[in-house]
Amino acid sequence: MRTVLRNVFQQHPVLVAWVILAVGMVAMLLYAAKDVALLPTQLLALVVATVLLAGACVWILTWE
Repeated sequence: MRTVLRNVFQQHPVLVAWVILAVGMVAMLLYAAKDVALLPTQLLALVVATVLLAGACVWILTWE
């Protein structure tokens, strides 16, 4: 299992960084929105936007 994770990270470091950042950002979003009366579709839209934002952040950070 450990070697599989290491191989995935070595072959796709940007994708792994995107997933890790997206998970952290979505967790913070859900924590911050727990007391807000959002409809499920609104929450889904925020989660999708957050995941896309995480991807954009990782993409910008990998520019050389």
